[in-house]
Amino acid sequence: MTALREATPEGRYGRSQDENADRKLRVIGAVLGAALIGVIVWIGVDKVAGTEISAELIKSKIVSDERAEAHLEVHKDKDSGGFCTVRALDAEGGEVARKDFRFDQPGGRVDEVVALRTTSRASAVELLGCTGGGSAG
Repeated sequence: MTALREATPEGRYGRSQDENADRKLRVIGAVLGAALIGVIVWIGVDKVAGTEISAELIKSKIVSDERAEAHLEVHKDKDSGGFCTVRALDAEGGEVARKDFRFDQPGGRVDEVVALRTTSRASAVELLGCTGGGSAG
């Protein structure tokens, strides 16, 4: 009797080359899809967050019983705008003036002296903060 050698059943042991190629394509597609979603989320967050604007109060001056001035140095994106809120305080720490100043000038650095009309004599001026985009209230 001669021994017959039979081939193993196809697909029984391991994957075929086509299945391996399909698996690699699925993995590559998933990685590229995740990267695309990441880029879209990053762009969306950047748009929602708006533009950055920051400022520094260089000096302040109490001009009279009804007026105070603040020298601000504002840093922003070149073509963007925003506004900064400044307030004046009396000797007891009460607020005697508050005003939003809009900065839409071209350029990344704006150096400006702004004036506040006070309800009584101020003793200090402070910068509360700045916001990019939007409009001053």
